[in-house]
Amino acid sequence: MTVRQAELVMAIFLALCSIGLMLKSAELKIGWIEGRGPGSGAWPFWLSTGMLLCCLWTLTRWFRRITPESRNTELYMTRTTVLIVGTSAGAILFLLSATHFIGIYASLVLFLLFYLKYVGRHTWPLTITLTIGIPVFIFCLFEWALKIPLPKAITEPWFYPIYDLMYS
Repeated sequence: MTVRQAELVMAIFLALCSIGLMLKSAELKIGWIEGRGPGSGAWPFWLSTGMLLCCLWTLTRWFRRITPESRNTELYMTRTTVLIVGTSAGAILFLLSATHFIGIYASLVLFLLFYLKYVGRHTWPLTITLTIGIPVFIFCLFEWALKIPLPKAITEPWFYPIYDLMYS
């Protein structure tokens, strides 16, 4: 598939998704409700409408060959690109699957360690700093500041001493 073909396929696919979201949102109230404000379907409907208009604009520019992408007949994804995207998708799938068993924080540590060092080829100091810092930041943001517990699965007991400090 060429870059030109990929742009056409994605514009059509996203336009169809936009129409589907607009139809589904229209099942709710999309207009103004007196004394309350916009109906529950208003934001999804109008955002989908905006997305549809962008798709139509992309299609217009594609047919007129205005953009470099609409004229590009090079291969859309090379073997290297497929490998990187596949590795990234597999790593994210691992992150999501492992969250069920070992919790979000342990999964995130493993994901970041793999992704930063193997895929990103970053230095060990940066990899270790981010692998520890990002989960700590997310913990502080969700668990401490927002009071939204994230799944911890079998690692829940590891957090009891932290909870004692937070809530005592």
